[in-house]
Amino acid sequence: MFEPFMQATWITASIIAVVAALVGFFVVLRGATFTAHAVPNAAFAGAAGASLIGVSSLAGLGIFSLGGALLIGLLSRRGRHDAVTALIVGLMLGLGALFLSWSTEYAPEIYSLLFGEVLGLSSNDVTTTAILALVCIAVLACIYRPLMLSSTLPEVAEARGIPALRIDLLFLALVALASTTAVPVVGALLMFSLMIGPPAAARAVTTHPAPAICLAVVLALATVWIAIAASYQTNWPIGFFVGIGCALWYVLARAIAKLCHL
Repeated sequence: MFEPFMQATWITASIIAVVAALVGFFVVLRGATFTAHAVPNAAFAGAAGASLIGVSSLAGLGIFSLGGALLIGLLSRRGRHDAVTALIVGLMLGLGALFLSWSTEYAPEIYSLLFGEVLGLSSNDVTTTAILALVCIAVLACIYRPLMLSSTLPEVAEARGIPALRIDLLFLALVALASTTAVPVVGALLMFSLMIGPPAAARAVTTHPAPAICLAVVLALATVWIAIAASYQTNWPIGFFVGIGCALWYVLARAIAKLCHL
């Protein structure tokens, strides 16, 4: 499990867990969980299309995830947010299915893009993931204060001259960047689990931002570490352990909150 060929797996998965927890905290805080489901699916469609035409999957991931996120943000201004998001999810999943049906590597492609290929990663994967993660964290640090204010007190944010549309679009672009970072490794579906499960569990036991963010990072790291070890020992899909782990953290956190009357 700690052999040299597994080192890249541990490092890359840890980086992704931190990014997912940091961005996911604001996803949960803003009630944008459906959006966090839609954007990775857009990234999945982009990677499938890039694979089909033989270009870098990273380019397809970035273009489609950002395009899907901006479509949700712009179209939601004049329509129901949930309806627009659902339509974008359907559109991107449909495009992804079409692209993969034209590929000669249909089965392996759809599995890796939806559920990831976290075992046996290379040093190149570590470098790419680290660079994208640093950019994501830098963007989050730059917009942290206005994003926090608009997420918790939107009326106060507007009164202070913080434009709601601009913050919404910047936040969606941040979710798209996080998805681009993670989808090649953990897949579209697992990124959604990591982005929602640990932050939601953290928010269930504390409403203070700093402790909640720290706890979300700890839970996300614990999730991927346990999942890697369990998958290595059992040869079961890592996605099973990630999905189950995220759900269990939330159930446990709600139980603790109820017992402690939080």
